[in-house]
Amino acid sequence: MLAQTSLRARQLPFKKTLFVSRALTANLYATQTRGYASSGEYDVVVVGGGPGGYVAAIKASQLGLKTACVEGRGALGGTCLNVGCIPSKSLLHNTHLYHQAAHDFKKRGIEVGEVKYNLGQMLSQKEKSVKTLTGGIEMLFKKNKTEYAKGWGRVVGPNEVSVEGADGKKSTLKTKNIIIATGSESSPFPGIEVDEEVIITSTGALSLKKVPEKMLVIGGGVIGLELGSVWGRLGAEVTTVEYLDAIGAGMDADLAKTFQKTLAKQGMKFRLGTKVVSAKKNSNGKVDVVVEPAKGGPQESMEVDVVLLSIGRRPFTKGLGLEDVGVEVDKRGRVVVDHEFKTNVGGIRAIGDVIAGPMLAHKAEEEGIAAVEYIAGGHGHVNYNAIPSVIYTYPEVAWVGKTEAEVKSSGVEYRIGSFPFVANSRAKTMDDYEGTIKIISDAQTDRILGAHIIGPNAGEMIAEAVLAIEYGASSEDIARTCHAHPTLSEAFKEACMATYDKPIHF
Repeated sequence: MLAQTSLRARQLPFKKTLFVSRALTANLYATQTRGYASSGEYDVVVVGGGPGGYVAAIKASQLGLKTACVEGRGALGGTCLNVGCIPSKSLLHNTHLYHQAAHDFKKRGIEVGEVKYNLGQMLSQKEKSVKTLTGGIEMLFKKNKTEYAKGWGRVVGPNEVSVEGADGKKSTLKTKNIIIATGSESSPFPGIEVDEEVIITSTGALSLKKVPEKMLVIGGGVIGLELGSVWGRLGAEVTTVEYLDAIGAGMDADLAKTFQKTLAKQGMKFRLGTKVVSAKKNSNGKVDVVVEPAKGGPQESMEVDVVLLSIGRRPFTKGLGLEDVGVEVDKRGRVVVDHEFKTNVGGIRAIGDVIAGPMLAHKAEEEGIAAVEYIAGGHGHVNYNAIPSVIYTYPEVAWVGKTEAEVKSSGVEYRIGSFPFVANSRAKTMDDYEGTIKIISDAQTDRILGAHIIGPNAGEMIAEAVLAIEYGASSEDIARTCHAHPTLSEAFKEACMATYDKPIHF
């Protein structure tokens, strides 16, 4: 015992010293870099103030780099905070509360009068949350001494960014490093004209002035299913048209089937394997839509109040000047970068939706920090196999790592364990037990390869799976880790038990 204690005592100071050494190295390098910059020159200029851009800018400032972030929207946070992740989650949460009060309270012994929604107040509350969070980023900029350059940025050289303000005035920022973080925009549908009133993108879907009687969602991905759920809960008849034979692009096939059945029970209709031929606003102020089977067949016409176009997103590089400075982009318009996020032009890097990979805010944030760490002379780290995806419907769906189809196609022998929430005590006490957890592990090493959850709080529970994959944990590692009782997380533990052995409660 004494020997073990002595060994531990000798190890601890070394670990602490190593940690401090890395931090000092980064700070020393940053200080040296600052020394090379003139008073009017920046070490880093980030073009784009979304999740990837503003996080990169703050991190650069924290490492001692003189930093400016260029954003022309008028508010920081990009699409995510202004017209994406944040406002949609506000509407998803509040419409779920309304739906619960209207359809679920009585069986729980909660007696209320007639439940009504106030759409105006609901939208106002959404805007309040957006304003609070975007304002919070400005405060973080001030705290970290990050300069906020308001205006649209254009890269005019490897070390120069032109900024045009709302008043038309232009200024130039000289910098040693440029990080492109301009994000993405909704992909257009050839032949369909968006007016954000009756033919809308996700932006228009966040601000409809009234609940449509009939809504057609083009695309069965994350955005369409989330926003379709919002308006469906408020009374709209929602039909989702998807070209493929399954919803939830990228989702494990088993979860996709369960997810579709669950949404169908909630009233959402599906037309899978179906192609939208056209959608045009008619004289009645509604939309005439023509569809046909994806594999060919007779066409069908229908009239709806609103069409939500959600077929994906594309990189936003308009007016950025990439072609003028010779930055390479691929066939899909994505900026080509290496493992350090460097483009083919020295001094210019790119992160987030504007490069390859999943278009997720948290992926962009990780890349932003990594890119800055590379600039500061350190080592950036992004494990793309440990980037979670979440759909914030009811129930939530979340996954990380590989799907069963991906593991199978790789030729790796694997095991699968699952556990339903109906066998979880906390879920039963909440009367919220629809869904299951599926774990995939390597048959030889038991290392977790993928985790897939549909059920209550899936978006929060997936963090345990992300951590497991990041550190190479086995299903037995998780199964032998104590989880508090009664919690939903016990279902994750039991799914891991089912993967390497047998669960207790199912």
